[in-house]
Amino acid sequence: MDHPIKRDHSRFRKIIKGKIRDNLRKYVSQGQQIIPKGTDKFTVPMPSIDIPRFKFGDKSQGGTGQGQGQPGDPVQGQPDPNGEPGQGEAGEGEGNKELDVELSLDELARILGEELALPNIEPKGKKSLKSTKDKYTNIGTTGPDSLRHLRRTYKQALKRQIAMDSYNPENPTVVPIRRDFRYKSWQTKTENQNAAVVIYMMDVSGSMGDEQKEIVRTESFWINLWLKSQYKDIEIRYIIHDATAKEVDEQTFFRTRESGGTLISSAFSLCKEIIEADYPPTEWNIYPFHFSDGDNWSADDTKLCLDLLDNFILPASNQFCYGQVESRYGSGQFYKDLVARYGQDHENLVLSKIKNKEGILDSIKEFLGKGK
Repeated sequence: MDHPIKRDHSRFRKIIKGKIRDNLRKYVSQGQQIIPKGTDKFTVPMPSIDIPRFKFGDKSQGGTGQGQGQPGDPVQGQPDPNGEPGQGEAGEGEGNKELDVELSLDELARILGEELALPNIEPKGKKSLKSTKDKYTNIGTTGPDSLRHLRRTYKQALKRQIAMDSYNPENPTVVPIRRDFRYKSWQTKTENQNAAVVIYMMDVSGSMGDEQKEIVRTESFWINLWLKSQYKDIEIRYIIHDATAKEVDEQTFFRTRESGGTLISSAFSLCKEIIEADYPPTEWNIYPFHFSDGDNWSADDTKLCLDLLDNFILPASNQFCYGQVESRYGSGQFYKDLVARYGQDHENLVLSKIKNKEGILDSIKEFLGKGK
């Protein structure tokens, strides 16, 4: 039977998860900072948590607080209202009730999946990465004291004493000897783990401002969260481009801003090189994402992009996702070119228009809704 404190803690976590799910759109659109703690833990700010309060019952019920005394007498340990006044000035307004709550990656991903009704991803039938794991599945007669199995040891000693007629029910003392000791024994198993790589590409030309990059940053956080819950092993690569492309780290990806022109094919070409060098499509689940405001330098470069998609990127990928972030300086033409070439319902291509931060969750659902 569960201890009442454990039951209360479980109920509290259910309430917390419900609040996060109910307010998920606000978390995403308002950029509430969810902070990673290690590899599978996140700290989530929870505003407006009602603090439990003691409620006084009927005085006739007795209990603490009963006894002699007169109305107005000071409570022990509290200042006398007729004595010296307290120090400092009175404040006004309600106090801050914000609380940081720690959730696991799986818990946070489950909230996202429930809110957006996301299907679990079915990895392509590829060769998996192999890993070894030790599991305690057996009981042995030798081992270190730290792995001694107390219940099995007790049962073995009891059986021995009964068999030797040395067990006294009137004085039920069981004393194990060396040959009674039992230990947990492990077995090393080789497990196959599906591996995935996410390749983010972003236009960092002058028309992509800080607001557009913040949208990409927020969306990529939640996309990564979901993919990490679906794959045991995942790698993330970042490419930025204007007229040329280069691979960068995560911090540079979201902070770089250039003023040159835009050649989207430079990013697609570098993406192809990375896949060919490090991620054989027969072994990896590959997810390229490209974010742009839709401007490209020329129709010739767009044709080169389409050739790269047709001949390599789409066949190699589980799914290629293009997110067009609305900008007052962007024409949005690349989205139109992709629709003209592939339509709105291509097997391996997902297109999404992201008007503002309020559109991030809808875009995530478009990208991840196929379960590929």
